[in-house]
Amino acid sequence: MAIKKYWDEEIETISKNNLKKYQLEHLKKQLEWAFNKSSYYRQSFLENNVALSKLKSLQDVHKLPFINKKIERDRQLAKPLLGDLVCVHEEKVIFISTSSGSTGVPTVSPFTTKDFKEFQDVESRLFWGVGMRPKDRYLHALNFSLFVGGPDVIGAQNLGALSIWAGSIPSDRLLFIMKEFQPTITWTTPSYAWFLGETAKKQGIDPAKDLSIRKIIVAGEPGGSIPATREAIESLWNADLYDFFGISDIFGACAGMCENKDGLHLAEDHIFLEVINPDTLEPVAEGEEGEMVLTTLRKEARPMIRFRTGDIITATSEKCACGRTLKRIKVKGRLDDMIIISGVNIFPSDIEFIVRGIEHLTGEYRITVFEEDHLSKLTIEIEKEDHSTIEDIELASLFRDKVKTRFGIKPKEIKILPKGHLPRETHKAKRLIDLRNKN
Repeated sequence: MAIKKYWDEEIETISKNNLKKYQLEHLKKQLEWAFNKSSYYRQSFLENNVALSKLKSLQDVHKLPFINKKIERDRQLAKPLLGDLVCVHEEKVIFISTSSGSTGVPTVSPFTTKDFKEFQDVESRLFWGVGMRPKDRYLHALNFSLFVGGPDVIGAQNLGALSIWAGSIPSDRLLFIMKEFQPTITWTTPSYAWFLGETAKKQGIDPAKDLSIRKIIVAGEPGGSIPATREAIESLWNADLYDFFGISDIFGACAGMCENKDGLHLAEDHIFLEVINPDTLEPVAEGEEGEMVLTTLRKEARPMIRFRTGDIITATSEKCACGRTLKRIKVKGRLDDMIIISGVNIFPSDIEFIVRGIEHLTGEYRITVFEEDHLSKLTIEIEKEDHSTIEDIELASLFRDKVKTRFGIKPKEIKILPKGHLPRETHKAKRLIDLRNKN
């Protein structure tokens, strides 16, 4: 029997006109639900003179007020546990996840039964898009402790794959599971995929030959969409690498690469996308970089209306070679990770692009930003491969020249470190240290 090409062909190949009709219909329903069921949204819409009856097109969404992480956190604190953005009683909530709480207060994301079921159907869709099939063995190596990506393993089960609930465990244990059960697909972060491969080699295990992983899904960092990083990990494992994007404030992975690896297909049947200039708040032209703003279309527990994610992306509505018509995004980095040096906007992913392109380097790096004479300066630490014969001073000069060519700036200092000097992370790598305005 022939295996279907798409998980949900009707949605994934929907025409632009039909998608607009679908989104407008569900947007209206979502806004009415938020206005009638959430005390915060009701007050916000009234204060901003939002007349839902006058919402005639998707472009009218710009008449709605934004929300952001601060508002989300403040509303949660105003009415613990779930806040007053929610539209259902707690008895209807069957699952919660939380953000990492890097600013001190983790934000809670609630799901009703309907929300959770639809969330996992999207995960099945994204898994199917990378080529996962019922014959696969899937090793889920994401944290289960309140992390929104934890239950994504259910999406793999729903499509029929044999699913191994490993979670966030020590590397030795994870490698044991890989040797013992020979999974074909796994999911982790880019930095950990690299770390785990290096760890395997130190134990005398060749991940490309001794393990059966042939597809690696990554998320949480931009590395999966950086060609040099993706190719390095693929070479280490002899596996195809696919990037996913998720956001705890809405649900787990909501965009993912297909087997063509040309951007991440966004679940536009659940989320309406805007890309705006973060300074002017006006929309940018298609293909231009801007901040991703998301509006849920089907969320029951807690709609998110014009949520400013802080992620800088580009988006295209061009049909993919795979036949899917949903928009594709490419994530550049976090707005709060962006640094400005001599008027140039730089993300850690920009530096990673250079690091991964130099064969003398291990691929690990760390950026330190500091203030000198009222100007922002940066130092970049990079690791030299053991087998490299190039002198440190020559390697530093080579790297500095590449940074200058790409960005037109010179780092204050390039530090060449021996292999293994920079810390290896088992989750998200800490690439940026900002010492400005710190006492």
